[in-house]
Amino acid sequence: MLPTVLIADDHPLFRDALKQAIKPVLPEHQTVGVGNLAEARERMKQGDISLLLLDLHMSDSHGFVGLIEFRQEFPSVPIVVVSASEDPEIIIRAIEFGASGFIPKSSSLDQMSGAIDAIMQGDIWTPDHIDLDNVILDKEQSETNQKLKQLTGAQLKVLHAVVRGLLNKQIAHELGITEATVKAHLTAIFRKLDVINRTQAVMVARGLDIEKALLDVD
Repeated sequence: MLPTVLIADDHPLFRDALKQAIKPVLPEHQTVGVGNLAEARERMKQGDISLLLLDLHMSDSHGFVGLIEFRQEFPSVPIVVVSASEDPEIIIRAIEFGASGFIPKSSSLDQMSGAIDAIMQGDIWTPDHIDLDNVILDKEQSETNQKLKQLTGAQLKVLHAVVRGLLNKQIAHELGITEATVKAHLTAIFRKLDVINRTQAVMVARGLDIEKALLDVD
């Protein structure tokens, strides 16, 4: 079986563009495209993925949630964020959360190919035309990012539900788990985020101050 590059993006035309960029630099790989996080997870579980190209905003995932979850679940697979955003702060945060590169969707096919080639050789790739040297993240925010990186996929889902205002019973129903499991997750979340209650946990999650960048809070 050929090694596989997985493209997780809900825009078919952009998936096709990425496939064209991949082909010259990884001719011995097959490319597979999916349109949401759930499909990506199922495909990743097959174990033959050598590179994941991940959109930050899909129907079932917004912002950095998918990146953090996949970094936890599949630590050996390089993950490249592809995004319409060119905000330097978002790029830096993506790298902090474990991305091996950040490709803006405005990039040319040659730029995408070069980025993929560099990443497959072990480099961390960011776009040359965006100045990241003068972007300094707030120390407290960077510390928060490190805490959020410690959360498991299940804990992120529970935190997401808490941010949306769901009660333990509602979270249990939505995630198909028991209330006792929800409480156990909350205990672990509070410990990892160094908070003592739900209100403080929500403040930490929202403290990244990029609209919908970490959690969809609508």
